[in-house]
Amino acid sequence: MLIQNFEAFIIAITILTLTPGLDTALVIRNTSRGGFVDGAVTSVGICSGLFVHALFSAIGISAILAQSAELFNVIKWIGAAYLIWLGLSSLRTTLKSSSGLTIQEGSQHTFSGRRSMREGFLSNVLNPKTAVFYLAFLPQFIDPAGSALMQSMFMAGLHFVIAMLWQCGLAGALNKAKSLLNNGSFMRWMEGTTGAVLVLLGVKLMTEDNPV
Repeated sequence: MLIQNFEAFIIAITILTLTPGLDTALVIRNTSRGGFVDGAVTSVGICSGLFVHALFSAIGISAILAQSAELFNVIKWIGAAYLIWLGLSSLRTTLKSSSGLTIQEGSQHTFSGRRSMREGFLSNVLNPKTAVFYLAFLPQFIDPAGSALMQSMFMAGLHFVIAMLWQCGLAGALNKAKSLLNNGSFMRWMEGTTGAVLVLLGVKLMTEDNPV
């Protein structure tokens, strides 16, 4: 499966996966609640939701390609601008924020695989930020000559693997992860680094030729 700008995709999706947010907080909370398995199953649910976003993104991309190749390039340009906006937002947050994620401490609870899977899946699928990001992000790497659905699912699969490795790593090293994620300096560094990378990637994608 071949997608455009493969290296840029891997860099962008890895950086975004490493950025602490709702998914990270949920994995850590559930690991605190029910141990490593609870966190790992929650991660499976979260990452499974990525394929739902990829499906709807592919449907939208296919509809756009059927209407106009020029419109597809406009959508890609808008998506690149969105990446820059995300990056600038992260940099702005870095300047304003001084705190990390708040991780709740609690006693161990009985593990329920169905509950953990449901919480992770619904958290991801119902997150409008993830939906908007996929709609803006995936078109940057779609080859119009190939299947938008297959390429979108392939990219979601790569994202699934990267996110599972990261989130299960957090679950397996919870005590250290708690210390880092509650550290304001670490959070500001992570947010600032992510913002700078997104701005650079957005500029690169916006300024290069994207013939359809």
